Amino acid sequence: MSQWAVVAGCGVVVGYGVLSRRLSTTFLSGPLVFAVCGLAIGPLGLDLLNINHDPEVTRTLLECALTLVLFTDAAAIRIQDLRREGFLPLRLLMIGLPLTMALGWLVAWPLLPGLSVWELALAGIILAPTDAALGQQAFSNRRVPALIRGGLGVESGLNDGLVLPFFVLALAAAGQSEGYPGVVVTFLRALLLSSAIGLAAGWAGAGVLRWSVARGWITSDWRQFLSLAIPLIAYALCGVAEGSGFIGAWTAGLAFGIRLRGASSGRDTHTHAPDLPRSAEFSERLGLLLTSVSFLVFGAVLLGPALQHLTWRMAVYALISLTVIRILPVALAMAGTGLRAASVAYIAWFGPRGLASLVFGLLAFDEHLPGMTLLGRVIAVTVGLSILLHGATAPRLGDRYGDWFARTLRTEPDLRENALTADDVHGMPGPRAS
Repeated sequence: MSQWAVVAGCGVVVGYGVLSRRLSTTFLSGPLVFAVCGLAIGPLGLDLLNINHDPEVTRTLLECALTLVLFTDAAAIRIQDLRREGFLPLRLLMIGLPLTMALGWLVAWPLLPGLSVWELALAGIILAPTDAALGQQAFSNRRVPALIRGGLGVESGLNDGLVLPFFVLALAAAGQSEGYPGVVVTFLRALLLSSAIGLAAGWAGAGVLRWSVARGWITSDWRQFLSLAIPLIAYALCGVAEGSGFIGAWTAGLAFGIRLRGASSGRDTHTHAPDLPRSAEFSERLGLLLTSVSFLVFGAVLLGPALQHLTWRMAVYALISLTVIRILPVALAMAGTGLRAASVAYIAWFGPRGLASLVFGLLAFDEHLPGMTLLGRVIAVTVGLSILLHGATAPRLGDRYGDWFARTLRTEPDLRENALTADDVHGMPGPRAS
């Protein structure tokens, strides 16, 4: 990476940072600003950053960002978030997510000719997980019912991890004829072994942290560093075992969060359990920074070249992916819940695609399968369009939906959307602000 690329990238970080509070009230979301600046410094602009010159920098940055995001999002999930009026996230994850992957697979068939059956499946799978950072104002708007905000937050925190097994297996199936490990070997290594490694690392890490805090041996600073080391350990161990580091990081986050929260239950209060948000705060902040820079790199090295080779088929699939492929599964998942059409439409629209799709697409591209160039461009165009549409519409649609909810609640106090209060979702995983 050239020194001028570093200067430009750091300049964008500084510029957005000093204006971040002001920009948070406008349609200029963080991902949108960083992606546009990335286009400016990429091949379409100043050509300071190019994937042909810096492939390892791009991959390392995106993988580090996703590893931290998977860990911190999973660690923030509480079991009671799914139990308490959990029909919303559970239906989105158990019904909506599989339908989204399947529909994305089917729609890709006529629009992306030349791809194999499993490469078409990868298109649907890679573009299924949502990213709260791209619709941050819509997810965090306090005028939006707590049930809707909490449900979307839980969905975003879990769906990228739940998609991982499908991605790993589909990638293995797509590469079988190319001499890559088969589906059975991949299942054993990437799913079973990686999950076991991640659970063990997260559980042990939380145990060590609890033990040290109970004795007053660890400082607040090193508590933060410990929570950063755990996902990296899980990722590296899974790499040694030739498994999936991302699955390891995600399951490590689940185990880490569950054990720390168990320490704070009534029967364990004497252990002076470490507070989870404080313990993972540094990892969350670092993940936020890496995610923001990832969108900058995305604009430069992925979106720019994809726009140079844009076709009508790629554009149509991207648009359908963000609309029909999201809306129909959400509508089916919400059937019978009692939610009004306005709420279902709001949930369906705010399914932005972001970091997880980018990293999965990059990993698939690195396998050098026949259709990966086309697939990578489709993913880049879809994420780019999502950054534009979801970022631009989040403030206005959030306010309009909030107005509708307030008006309707005055005449219908038993409105299903009012099932939770703001206090009920306190501590729920929130969006990664950018």
